[in-house]
Amino acid sequence: MAGHSKWANIKHKKERADAKKGKVFSRCAKEIISAVKVGGGPDPKANSKLRLAVDKARAANVPNDVIDRNIKKASSADQADYIEMTYELYGHGGVGVVVDIMTDNKNRIASEIRIATNKRGGTITTPGAVSFNYDRKGVIQLTKNHAIEEELFMAATEAGAEDFETEEDMFVITTDPTDLIKIKEAVEKLGFECDSASLEMIPKVFVDCDDETVKANEALIEWLEDIDDVDAVYHNMNLPDA
Repeated sequence: MAGHSKWANIKHKKERADAKKGKVFSRCAKEIISAVKVGGGPDPKANSKLRLAVDKARAANVPNDVIDRNIKKASSADQADYIEMTYELYGHGGVGVVVDIMTDNKNRIASEIRIATNKRGGTITTPGAVSFNYDRKGVIQLTKNHAIEEELFMAATEAGAEDFETEEDMFVITTDPTDLIKIKEAVEKLGFECDSASLEMIPKVFVDCDDETVKANEALIEWLEDIDDVDAVYHNMNLPDA
């Protein structure tokens, strides 16, 4: 892929998330609570959304007792409901930014998004103005020493994967969102360890930016990622291959 890799966005997002480990536990807790409340109950075997949230928490080294505590907490009538929301923004240089949010207070997050654009630029847009340029996909990533390529490819494609790509240091499997759990389990049955499995927003079209514009957009993205209720920030800047 000349000039850029669509996975540079995901890797950039992951690197930013990894730099903020202090927030990981609380975000995992919110995802678990939300999954129990809206996804179909406290049993991960019957609730695929909860199963994915639990797997994500374990991958982030959240202790099992903390996971269990949050599953029980979700069943309490006193536990606030978390709302999943998406904000769409235009950043600098026409870059489209999509912000996934999980919050228990719409007014608070609306204020914090406005503060972000006031401080770091960008414009809040109407729903669909940016997201039309993205596809939401399931993405499974494995570092190369965690799998055998031919066996991984066969298992993923037979389970219904849409795409299989080899990056410099990892394999990337793209799935329909509804097939993410099924394909992840097919891969793990072979004994291969998935480094991550999540729903991602993948840009269809990328925007070339000069260094100054990239820095301005990264400052906006970092501000947004620092907001407690923000789960993920996606952009379509044309970053160089990592």
